[in-house]
Amino acid sequence: MRAALADFAAHLEVAQGTSAHTVRAYTGDVESLLRHAVRHGAAAPRDVDLAALRAWLTTQSERGLARATLARRGAAARAFFDWARRTGRVDSDPASRLASPRVPRTLPTVLAVDAAARLLDDAREAAVEGEPARLREWAAVELLYGAGIRVGELAGVDVDDVDLAQRVVRVLGKGDKERVVPFGVPAARAVTRWLDVGRPALVTARSGPALLLGDRGGRWGQRQVREAVHRLAAAAGVDDVAPHDLRHSAATHLLAGGSDLRSVQEILGHSSLATTQRYTHVTAERLRTSFEQAFPRA
Repeated sequence: MRAALADFAAHLEVAQGTSAHTVRAYTGDVESLLRHAVRHGAAAPRDVDLAALRAWLTTQSERGLARATLARRGAAARAFFDWARRTGRVDSDPASRLASPRVPRTLPTVLAVDAAARLLDDAREAAVEGEPARLREWAAVELLYGAGIRVGELAGVDVDDVDLAQRVVRVLGKGDKERVVPFGVPAARAVTRWLDVGRPALVTARSGPALLLGDRGGRWGQRQVREAVHRLAAAAGVDDVAPHDLRHSAATHLLAGGSDLRSVQEILGHSSLATTQRYTHVTAERLRTSFEQAFPRA
């Protein structure tokens, strides 16, 4: 069981280029499954049948786990046994008929256009004095919103990945897929100011090529980015948002402004157009709310 789990994790990391977060989540889920199976008499993956898988998910449900977590654990089990079948560790795939709970569709958190503008304007005004930390935060939120990139992508950006003349940034997305994303004039101003004033004040021998640096000169991490976004949202008096909500907001505002789905898909780096389409539901919901509030015959 341990050998199979280790090989599966290596397969996710190397063969599929799965993100570190997903590898941790999937291997943790499969480890939970295999421990459950061992407690009930299984000695190897080929000893696990559909009844054991269903019993494991039932146990997870009785612990009060959310539907989304249960759905992910079911997906992890299916991925593991599909891999195990293809590599000869099991004769048949018991998870092929494993049903997962339906996860309710939820709309992403999106700032209104004026609220997003207020957050970004506040970040810019806080950076007027040229304090490196404030310049870093301004550049970060401008790129998160202005380019619609993920927080992990932002943290991984190097100086050479930014082309200020063309106003594009090269990022490494999920599955190690590289894409080049445009950003606007406000983001270019913020990044230019950071590179001219903020970054030189923090750079050390350990900085390397990282675009955004922490207070000690190392690469600015995802946790610090999240903390900064929450703090800036509170200071601007807008709804509390995470970095990914700025990405949601950018996508929704692009579609509301007339951009086509395919272009937004390319900008966001979605492998499936269906993932991008959920932002059309946000736009439609906002239209409905406006209609019901403003139209006498709504």
